[in-house]
Amino acid sequence: MIIFCAITACKSLNPAATPPLARIPEAYSKVNLPLEIPVQTLENLVNQRVPPVLFEEQGMEMGNGIIGDLNFARNGMVNVAALDEHRMQLILPIRVRGELGLKPGGLRNLFQSKVPIDQAFAPVVVFDPQINPNWALGISDFEVLDLGGKMSLSVLGMELDLTQMIRQEIQRYADKNLTAKPDLLRLKPIVDQAWNQVGRPVFVEFEGKRMAFSIQPDSVKLSEKFTPGQSYDLSLGLSGKVNAHPVDAAPSRPFPLPKLTENHSEENFLEILIPLRLSYAEIDQLLSENFENQAIRVNKTTVFRPSNFRSQAYGEQLGIWMDFHAVQTDGKEIDGKLFLVGSPKFDPRERVLIFDQVNFHLDSDSRKAKMAASLKKGKIIRQLDKKLRFEMGEVLEESLSGIRERLALQTPYGDLRVVGLEIVPDGFYPSAAGLEIQLKATGQVEVEWR
Repeated sequence: MIIFCAITACKSLNPAATPPLARIPEAYSKVNLPLEIPVQTLENLVNQRVPPVLFEEQGMEMGNGIIGDLNFARNGMVNVAALDEHRMQLILPIRVRGELGLKPGGLRNLFQSKVPIDQAFAPVVVFDPQINPNWALGISDFEVLDLGGKMSLSVLGMELDLTQMIRQEIQRYADKNLTAKPDLLRLKPIVDQAWNQVGRPVFVEFEGKRMAFSIQPDSVKLSEKFTPGQSYDLSLGLSGKVNAHPVDAAPSRPFPLPKLTENHSEENFLEILIPLRLSYAEIDQLLSENFENQAIRVNKTTVFRPSNFRSQAYGEQLGIWMDFHAVQTDGKEIDGKLFLVGSPKFDPRERVLIFDQVNFHLDSDSRKAKMAASLKKGKIIRQLDKKLRFEMGEVLEESLSGIRERLALQTPYGDLRVVGLEIVPDGFYPSAAGLEIQLKATGQVEVEWR
């Protein structure tokens, strides 16, 4: 019975077998950021963008035979309000300066010179702003609700009411120069400036090896609406593949952003997978630094010292060959080889890398050693479990700092930062070339508006 148990135990793990490798999932990342831009911030932005001179024109047709050389300039701060989910209202103080006159013929003969005009009013306009797939801002449904004052002119003792003329001229100008241009304001340069900071490669250091990764976006989604009396709400989502690079081959600029599509999510979340890759030579070096000739007591009478580590993939598990030298209390020495397999796993409580489902195969000229290994296999495995532990706190903290730094964005309108950021190993995948460790970073993004 003892011989049978020893034989079957030793055959339970076949080092020569080649189990199929695990499929390595693609490292993919997703970020969705709901932005509630306060009306005050929006108002500040509009006031920065509206030029001092709105427009001016020579020989402007005013109707009823009246022409003018007029200059429309800002006359104060613009007031912004949200009327409903789609429309914005602006109250724009304007000062009109210039000259008005009549076309040749008719009453033109009564006075030859033009009449100066210098009046102020505050028209109330409503329109629907839209961000197009090509990252350009356009507006539609432009309407002048109220001119915000009376425009009149006294000529030869007669008062001419120009209010309706001016209102129609503003509407014509908007139809020609605003609503007719879907790409009224190109937002892409502003977006690219922010993406050039956020999208550059992030560097992570693991056990002395420095690596870089970058996101290659394949989808950028956007939805927009107004909350009346409160904010302009944008929901911006980005997803894409995470690429790993050697430090000396990391790209100097981010991957380009694709066109915008509709976003149907208003959640606030960040989920980034970081693929760290270690070659088997690098794993062997780590094992040697941590366990070379380290004394491992497997029972009361035997101390085990491993050396000469050689790692490899064993299907979905990691396999490690090692030479060993064991010394018993009676002075007897045993040499041989041990093939250890296990599934790398992260212990979140102690923040260490451990090995789960450990098994081993012992090869030695000592029959007694083989017999002892088979009979005390469980105890040996428990001892190995206690020793095969790698600290991961430093690499996780390094990754956190790199992500926090990259996603901390300061703009003239607000500061963006990541909160509640956590990072843990999400999977370990042995391959033909080495071990891929996918770190998952999760959190939320907050914006402090100016």
